[in-house]
Amino acid sequence: MIDFLILSILLSLLVASIMIVFSEDLSHSVITYMGFGLGSTLLYFLFSAPDVALTEAVIGAGISSTVYLVALLQTSVHES
Repeated sequence: MIDFLILSILLSLLVASIMIVFSEDLSHSVITYMGFGLGSTLLYFLFSAPDVALTEAVIGAGISSTVYLVALLQTSVHES
């Protein structure tokens, strides 16, 4: 059961990474990046690395994504 869960998370991370690279809309890429960070957090937790999972959740999915969204909002305000 755990093997199936790990395999499905790995496949979803692969699909998410392809979506991040080939997306035309930057906001969709940032939101998908947040999902990628949460998926990798879950994967780290399943591999019994809770310290790495917590760090990925805080920095990867939280702070970095917030910085990207704020930068995206600032650039879209100045373009109009």
